[in-house]
Amino acid sequence: MSVATIKKNDTVAVRTGVEAGKTGKVLQVDRSKGRALVEGLRLVKKAQRKTEDRPQGGFAEKEAPIAVSNLALYCPECKQGVRIRRAREAGKTTRRCKRCGHAFEG
Repeated sequence: MSVATIKKNDTVAVRTGVEAGKTGKVLQVDRSKGRALVEGLRLVKKAQRKTEDRPQGGFAEKEAPIAVSNLALYCPECKQGVRIRRAREAGKTTRRCKRCGHAFEG
């Protein structure tokens, strides 16, 4: 990936897969693998070993990474996942929605 279109704390919409149509906040992005962790999406169960804190052990749900290619930045004005364009304003590059022109901070 040359330029990151999705960053930490962005709200994204899932385009394909089991979670298609759902939205969530990005917790972490791994650019080398092209994957991102999204809050509340793609939950998997992980077995927990018995410890003093958890004498029963059990299962915990945690987020698994999703491919960045399956995510789109969520535009609050368009109410859906959109493609973005980059615009230079006052020497800074900003991300804007291709449909409505909404500027994404960050």
